Amino acid sequence: MTGQVALVTGGARGIGRAISERLVKRGMKVGVGYSSDPTSAENLQSEYGSDRITIHQGNIGARGDCERVFDEVINAHGRVDVLVNNAGITADKMLTKMEVDDWDRVVQVNLSGTFYMAHLAYLHMAERGSGRIVNISSVIGEQGNAGQVNYAATKSGLFGMTMSMAQEGSRKGVTVNCVAPGYIETDMVAAVPEKAIEKIVSGIPMKRLGRPDEVARVVEFLADPESEYITGQVYSVNGGLHM
Repeated sequence: MTGQVALVTGGARGIGRAISERLVKRGMKVGVGYSSDPTSAENLQSEYGSDRITIHQGNIGARGDCERVFDEVINAHGRVDVLVNNAGITADKMLTKMEVDDWDRVVQVNLSGTFYMAHLAYLHMAERGSGRIVNISSVIGEQGNAGQVNYAATKSGLFGMTMSMAQEGSRKGVTVNCVAPGYIETDMVAAVPEKAIEKIVSGIPMKRLGRPDEVARVVEFLADPESEYITGQVYSVNGGLHM
């Protein structure tokens, strides 16, 4: 993986940061995408150096921003070998209280934004004859969850997108896979009330939350040039929560 270039959306915090760090430590150069937390992105770049990590601000839900960020990474590093679609948002409400805007915002970022980036990367990689695309879904896309109809729909949608792109990319040297984390120790999960977390953990066979690096390890495996015969797959990292 030494000398390769990765673009990780939402790559400055939580699972995304763990992925960025793991790929950098494997010798890759990483373009880190972020939307609204420049401090975290700048701290990550400062830790590893601007020659190894470049940072790129943008809204993944806007096609124009995706094109600009992708071009910035190409200009900085010459190419993109690996795309990790990690960025995502939530707007949780029970269906009876969910507004159309709650639906539209989550779909635009989580599903349309992933398509925008994957589309750009696929065209670039297919032309070069090789590449890895890894889409980060969620256990919520596998089993659903009350109060997350919008989020579950987008994360389930990534499965179909992944498999369809994988079929198209199989003769172009482009693999497309999906990783579906369970409940991981991130800021998003930290915002959940403690009693709710206790209930969640009680239902996980391993009786604990996952760690961001445990998800990053699977992404690293799929991003490896030697993983060329693995495509169209969903890898669940959830402690046995959904089997």
